[in-house]
Amino acid sequence: MSGNITFTMIKPDAVQDGHIGNILAHIIQAGFTIKAMKYTRLTPEQAGAFYAVHSERPFYGELVSFMSSGPIVAAVLEKNNAVEDFRKTIGATNPAQAEEGTIRKLYARSIGENAVHGSDSDENAAIEASFFFSHFERF
Repeated sequence: MSGNITFTMIKPDAVQDGHIGNILAHIIQAGFTIKAMKYTRLTPEQAGAFYAVHSERPFYGELVSFMSSGPIVAAVLEKNNAVEDFRKTIGATNPAQAEEGTIRKLYARSIGENAVHGSDSDENAAIEASFFFSHFERF
């Protein structure tokens, strides 16, 4: 399955701002198929485990706090060249630098509250998808 799935989360800021529907529509219009999806809330421990790769970075504590501050929508997406195409669809981490029409340009509040997470590699997409979904939950 390598190369044709990616993982995303609609983050607490975008959920709170009412952008779930618009973001999902944007994802579908970009040619992605939703293979698994759930509306949930991360505990601080779960958010810490998910973002453990960043545990030595200065923003880690703030990231964990933010990601456990409200509900999120987690999803596995499918499309050829999924990771790279989704990174283009969401735009730069800093919405001020994101291209026009990207999800982050349209819906992010700031570099820290940037509306969506997107996997950065095929390997991480598989790991992140498995963090939230068993194989029985993917269609």
